[in-house]
Amino acid sequence: MRFALITDVHFGPRAHFQGKLRKLSHEAGRLTRSFADHMRSAVRPDLVIQLGDAIEDQSPAADRQHYAEFLAALAGFDAPVLHVAGNHDTVHLSERELGELWGHDGPLYYSRRCGDVEFIVLHTQETKDVAVRLPEAQLAWLARTLEAARPPVVVVMHHPASEMHLAGNRWFEKAPHICRVAERKALRRVLEASGKVVAVFNGHAHWNHFDLIAGIPYVTLQSLTENVDDDAPGRAAAAFAVCDLDARRLRVDVGGEQPVRYQVELTGSYDVLGRRARTRQ
Repeated sequence: MRFALITDVHFGPRAHFQGKLRKLSHEAGRLTRSFADHMRSAVRPDLVIQLGDAIEDQSPAADRQHYAEFLAALAGFDAPVLHVAGNHDTVHLSERELGELWGHDGPLYYSRRCGDVEFIVLHTQETKDVAVRLPEAQLAWLARTLEAARPPVVVVMHHPASEMHLAGNRWFEKAPHICRVAERKALRRVLEASGKVVAVFNGHAHWNHFDLIAGIPYVTLQSLTENVDDDAPGRAAAAFAVCDLDARRLRVDVGGEQPVRYQVELTGSYDVLGRRARTRQ
């Protein structure tokens, strides 16, 4: 199957950090519409996933308006769209309000089957300047959901669950505690124990990054609106990923101003028919 991802769109005003223009958030509408047009005309994915931080938080009224604008820019796909909650999305919007915008009833963590693949959406929760957590109740839910799921499984979330080295990261080099999930080791143990997870995708870190841990790829996607130049006037990363998953491999093609390709052979994982793949010599 083919699925596409974007993340950290940050609908809202342009954003500065440490005195420099860092998010071209004022271009979010144009960039999201361009992504959507490309998906409809050229890529035609079976599923589209946005990995959180659709908005740059301002106020309850502005956030609701900007989130509605984001959803309108993504409208018109033949394929379903899965939504992940990011830390900016939940500053002024409650879980209930965000669920209403998505057309989703229930917790902001959930699972959906698309074709032969089970997608599990996690809701990592950030306390500003303190920590990023995955509550114990959600970890328990994840273990039960994985036990019942038919493989293969793809997990999507906003914050990273890997041990990525953050040196050189504009946003988190000096603040890893608000980048990576505090319970990431416990989370990875649950994923590994299932034997069903073929990949984990996240945003938040505002760069492209790849980790392979215990045979599971952890893919971090660059923000759609991150400024890849050092300052104004700026140039948006315009990042998106197109993923092709079949019985033998996962291929991830990241487009935009910083293109990269990852390919993972699924030796030792489950294929799309749910059979344990044989180790290939």
